[in-house]
Amino acid sequence: MAEATDVVLVGGGIMSATLGVLLKELEPSWEITLIERLEDVALESSNAWNNAGTGHSALCELNYAPLTADGTIDPTRALNIAEQFHISRQFWATLVEEGKLTDRTFINSVPHMSLVMNADHCSYLQKRFDVFKNQKLFEKMEFSTDRAKIAEWAPLVVNGRDENQSIAANYSAEGTDVDFGSLTRQMVKYLSDKGVKIKFNRHVDDLNRESDGAWVLKTSSTKDDDDPLTLRTRFVFLGAGGGALTLLQKSGIPEGKGYGGFPVSGLFFRNSNPETAAQHNAKVYGQASVGAPPMSVPHLDTRNVDGQRHLMFGPYAGFRPNFLKQGSLMDLPMSIHMDNLYPMLRAGWANMPLTKYLLGELRKTKEERFTSLLEYYPEANPDDWELITAGQRVQIIKKDPKKGGVLQFGTEIVAHADGSLAALLGASPGASTAVPLMIKLINQCFPDHAESWSGRLKELVPGYGIKLNDNPSLADEIISHNASVLGIHH
Repeated sequence: MAEATDVVLVGGGIMSATLGVLLKELEPSWEITLIERLEDVALESSNAWNNAGTGHSALCELNYAPLTADGTIDPTRALNIAEQFHISRQFWATLVEEGKLTDRTFINSVPHMSLVMNADHCSYLQKRFDVFKNQKLFEKMEFSTDRAKIAEWAPLVVNGRDENQSIAANYSAEGTDVDFGSLTRQMVKYLSDKGVKIKFNRHVDDLNRESDGAWVLKTSSTKDDDDPLTLRTRFVFLGAGGGALTLLQKSGIPEGKGYGGFPVSGLFFRNSNPETAAQHNAKVYGQASVGAPPMSVPHLDTRNVDGQRHLMFGPYAGFRPNFLKQGSLMDLPMSIHMDNLYPMLRAGWANMPLTKYLLGELRKTKEERFTSLLEYYPEANPDDWELITAGQRVQIIKKDPKKGGVLQFGTEIVAHADGSLAALLGASPGASTAVPLMIKLINQCFPDHAESWSGRLKELVPGYGIKLNDNPSLADEIISHNASVLGIHH
């Protein structure tokens, strides 16, 4: 006998938690069921040590505003990401104000910096600063080539450095570090308190559409002591990180045809020495290596996890064929079907530099990896650093009318035309933009409710639908208020 529910959320990460809270606030009477393959929520990509925890607001990520072929810099993508992050911050601040998030230590003030070396990169960073300083959302950004000033911002990146080496930095005091694992757990606790059913150790074996339009999900237990569970629902969200692609393929919806995925694994160096961690309070992002994927931009980060301050450096890209950290080595080969084989082959051929880069990364020893850390922290002591495995990221491969197939970096919603099923594919900036992504999904899948939900949505996100960058006084008001509520510096 199938258990009936209005909404099924597959995956216990930040995306499902965000969508669940939004739907419960907009339509309190709906019955929602969240199912997770593991024994708790936020154990995969949302776990604090499986991601960098950067509140991705484009303050320091240079790949969001690269130098174009004509020598100019376009801030458009960076501005879009900054706007999206502020939507997330507004939502979190509202939940804190309303007592739905009870511990605001999931977000901490950690300045964001860009650090570059050599004359060409210094020239680029100066150009980037000149473009960004005229934008409202970046107006507080500072730029310097002065070592003494950069040392004030982040002494570890200057001390011991060759005095003849050119360096430059951008600095934004309003940057943040976010523990998405803590945030997810708080959201799911709130959902559970509101009557949402949370079912752990559940693997989705199959999902099929019935003649009346309902979706039926057949699940089995990942433990031997539980019976199979069948769920019947009118809406399914596949928010299972890298595992969403496999589930999308099982659904058989036409919109999912042609999609493939390329998994990228990663490692970080972690330093938990309190004396060292106390000397660095910044997320310092550099330039990516040639051929490297965007999520492999090197960065030296302050991390605040479970009340402890750590340093983290990386990531070091690698390759494993599983789509989830605790997934199967057969994930990639089993995801290759006739409809996505050609796009995957074409994308693979077009991205040979990425393949070469990943092979080079796989061959590196711990000592060779540590050499990269020394570029950002010249006096680093190898005894203080341990290598940890980050979460898996699955990059989107999709059909392209001209190229046959393209490897896409970013996130994408793939939804059935009737809005009954939606999946979220892709990676960075991911978690930081969870709120605008899930609002977009709601508008796409529940258009008939847009008018009735608009009032409560405006309460949850006061600046929703308004570009803060184009409304300076409103931006000041909202950003300042949210910073105060969340306990972060403005």
